[in-house]
Amino acid sequence: MFARSRLMALGTLCLGLFSVGCVNVDKYEALRLERDGLRQQLDRSQTEVSASNAKAASYKVQLDQLMAGGVSGNALTQNLQQQNTQLQLQLADYERRYNDLVNKVGQGPALPAALTSELTAFANENSELVDFDAQKGIVKFKSDVTFASGDATLKPDAKQAIDRFSKILNSNTARNYELFVAGHTDNKPVSNPATLKLHPNNWYLSSHRAISVGNELIKSGVTARRIGVVGYADQRPISSNDTPAGMAANRRVEVLILPTTIGEVVANQATDSPKPTVTQNPTNEMNK
Repeated sequence: MFARSRLMALGTLCLGLFSVGCVNVDKYEALRLERDGLRQQLDRSQTEVSASNAKAASYKVQLDQLMAGGVSGNALTQNLQQQNTQLQLQLADYERRYNDLVNKVGQGPALPAALTSELTAFANENSELVDFDAQKGIVKFKSDVTFASGDATLKPDAKQAIDRFSKILNSNTARNYELFVAGHTDNKPVSNPATLKLHPNNWYLSSHRAISVGNELIKSGVTARRIGVVGYADQRPISSNDTPAGMAANRRVEVLILPTTIGEVVANQATDSPKPTVTQNPTNEMNK
């Protein structure tokens, strides 16, 4: 077939061989080059069409993904709303538990005399840092000397005191008691730009400080399952915020040694709904 085509081409070029002679070779070459150029343009056009089709298909995939993402975004929003509702219920449960516990302490059995004696001695040895309410079984860490202003990082002296406190909590007389760590602030809003980066408001600051104390207790050997952590911002003042001394008293982290033990907690969990611990990542309020 190829040979026949070739012969036909030669026949065309030399149609008038006997009368006018063969077609000029230069003209033939020009025609061939023109044909090749047209073929290259066609190939380029086909390539561009293919590329355009591929790009259109890619855009369609992206559009489908965006549309699917919108649906997923709605689903994510609903999920976050459900999580937020659940968190609010958990916080409400903690609020109820806290109030119940505060009402119970001081009315039920007192802490063992040996434990009360140890905690009293501990508070006396660290009076600039700690107060101890023997009637309620509450150890209060003063925020102004436990943390830097507007920060949730424990100072070295505070870490040493908590390490000593942990040894008492792990003693035979105290090692089974449940612990509740609660952070508190005064009523001055957080305003320092450096503080706002990590603690947008007093709720964050009080929670993060409580978490810092809870984490340090765990590092010092207190079992994590014994510890609950919560922040109350300025909602639980123990003094008036109208004076500097009152504001300083309100800035504190309390560790409540509860009249319940781990054994009782585990038994209650077998019949009650779970009561998860509020957790967040940790980091003179006068500069808040």
